[in-house]
Amino acid sequence: MPELLAWLEGSAFGQFVRGSGVWVYSIINLAHVFGLSTLFGSVLVLDLRLLGFWKHISIAAIARPTVPLAATGFAAAAVSGFCMLAVNGSEYAGNPFLYVKFPAIAFGIVNVAVLQFLPAWKARATRELTPRERGQLALAGAISLLCWMTAITAGRMIAYW
Repeated sequence: MPELLAWLEGSAFGQFVRGSGVWVYSIINLAHVFGLSTLFGSVLVLDLRLLGFWKHISIAAIARPTVPLAATGFAAAAVSGFCMLAVNGSEYAGNPFLYVKFPAIAFGIVNVAVLQFLPAWKARATRELTPRERGQLALAGAISLLCWMTAITAGRMIAYW
């Protein structure tokens, strides 16, 4: 990982972003915060519903706006995060929180992929779910919250290491 971070920082892209001035980095950082906020806000609402909150609102009704918002937020956070690593990635090489953040993100993405293939997720829009199916979705929601809260916390802690 240290070699990859050093390579990214030394790349033409890293040099371009670093040479673009302090305002560019500030905007990239702001885009990262907005992306994370959009991602986690959407994930929080959907996952709480999967955990059983707001039972009077269907999962499908909550998923319709939150899933695309979460995907947009993730894309913005990923692109801006890549840009931030390009600016000073070698500084993060020994940071233990980086080694917590990336696996948490990976597990979060895997959880989303698994959720998409669950019969309960597919059935949410067409029928009432069984208690077992609701339990599967609740487990996916709990794992999701754990992954994204871990990633965000570790990401924030990177700055203080």
